Amino acid sequence: MKFLQPFAVLLITIIPGCGIHAQPPQQFDHAAVVSAHPESTKVGVAIMKQGGNAIDAAVAVQFALAVVYPNAGNIGGGGFLVYRSAKGLTNALDFREKAPGKAFKDMYLDSQGNAIAEKSVFGALAAGIPGTVDGMIKAHAKYGKLSWIKDIQPAIDLAEQGFALTEQQAGELNRTRTIFLKYNRKPVAYVKDSLWKTGDLLIQPELAATLKLIRDKGRAGFYEGQVAKAIIQTMEHTSGIITKEDLKAYQAIWRKPVSGKYKNYNIISMPPPSSGGIALLTLLKQADEYPLSRWGFQKDSTVQLMVEAERRAYADRASYLGDPDFFNIPQKELLDTNYITNRIKDIDFARATPSSEIKPGSIPNYESEQTTHFSIVDKEGNAVSVTTTLNGSYGSFVVAEGAGFLLNNEMDDFSVKPGSPNIYGLIGGAANAIVPGKRMLSSMTPTIVEHNGKLLMVIGTPGGSTIITSVYQTILNVLAFGQDMQSAVTSPRFHHQWLPDEVYVENGAIDQETRDTLSAKGYKFVSRGGIGRVDAILVRPNGTLETGADPRGDDTAGGF
Repeated sequence: MKFLQPFAVLLITIIPGCGIHAQPPQQFDHAAVVSAHPESTKVGVAIMKQGGNAIDAAVAVQFALAVVYPNAGNIGGGGFLVYRSAKGLTNALDFREKAPGKAFKDMYLDSQGNAIAEKSVFGALAAGIPGTVDGMIKAHAKYGKLSWIKDIQPAIDLAEQGFALTEQQAGELNRTRTIFLKYNRKPVAYVKDSLWKTGDLLIQPELAATLKLIRDKGRAGFYEGQVAKAIIQTMEHTSGIITKEDLKAYQAIWRKPVSGKYKNYNIISMPPPSSGGIALLTLLKQADEYPLSRWGFQKDSTVQLMVEAERRAYADRASYLGDPDFFNIPQKELLDTNYITNRIKDIDFARATPSSEIKPGSIPNYESEQTTHFSIVDKEGNAVSVTTTLNGSYGSFVVAEGAGFLLNNEMDDFSVKPGSPNIYGLIGGAANAIVPGKRMLSSMTPTIVEHNGKLLMVIGTPGGSTIITSVYQTILNVLAFGQDMQSAVTSPRFHHQWLPDEVYVENGAIDQETRDTLSAKGYKFVSRGGIGRVDAILVRPNGTLETGADPRGDDTAGGF
């Protein structure tokens, strides 16, 4: 293969007032990383150039993101990892947070039984037991090639020496200053006396000390000892309920990925407690029934089919999906081809189907936005798709005192009350009710696509409830509409999630003529800001790796 360039990192930007700025696709011959920040991408590329594999790079990128992308990169949160070896063996790692032992079903309701939104979103009571550190330890132990010390050291260096804030980051920290001051009784690294400016160094000595303990002591460096004590003290001072026993008992779990077909492509994704894999496979199988390529990209019939399919998939998500260790999930039935195709047989292309008319599908004998993603392919052909989160941007806004990292607000992903929407507007039911030790349902959809038994695509995105539809649209942009990877990621997106009964559209998504046609059929369009931040890698027919780094953020692609 032709050698393209020894090393490059592409920073894609949004030009103010011009919408999403398109960039040509970037290609690498041997290995590639796409992540939410230029520094974390550099770290992943450097680790692979030192002989590390895709898992080593994933560990390094994850810890680097905890430093350079604090609103979603984390050690105080959790996530999911989908892995495919160069030989085609697949695995999925669930390092999702858990409800603390003192959690109970109605803990976020007032005396009248109404949900108190702030309690499940801000402050330490919103935090689940963190899973990221144990997840990275388990991933490294099973598949890593380099030493644990080598993989985590770049993050320590970034925390100690500091890194330059991007324009987007400086603005975010200035806007969130008062919230950090409200929920932390001691000074935190994210707040300073004056306003942050682009290029300012963010130095995090407390986080560096925590990362050194994890480097030197592994799991015990986080779930026991000094860091665990810092978490517990923070809980005691801020009405949180995570205990020493909760931390010590936490374990990430290897699970079997969900997989299925879209045309002659094999889709490999995350199983429950993620709803992403099942919903994505459902949407793609339904798309397979219709001539989307002939209809065209974001044309009226294409949009109508996709919205109606999304409406039904999210209705099923609300009733049937949760933590499989606590709830009998009808996974086989939900993925049955007959069930999936029957769910869209009642689509009427002459009108919108009101969500009030859509109920969860009938399954026989059944008993009852801020995240970050990175995609990696190494020179051997191993692939990793990782989506990780604190839930809301900057999680609970509570920093573990003296330990320098943010705690998640993942408890809001439970159904605080059946029928009551979470911060992303998602509705849930009994399957996702709060239970001690239970993992909350997620929309995260780290995904790998194969074609003829070979690796084709690694993809995922942040975005709360919009994650599933963003991955869905980006895959179709490539496989149905023939876009290159960067164009597929850049293309404007739309989103529907059953309730509320509205189609959310980015600037530039769905042309006005198509909107007018569909509005006349009963669809309601609502404009909103950016949807998702997809980071993806596509293997071209000649074996080169074509990257797509989302211009909606500071996302970057790098490789060699």
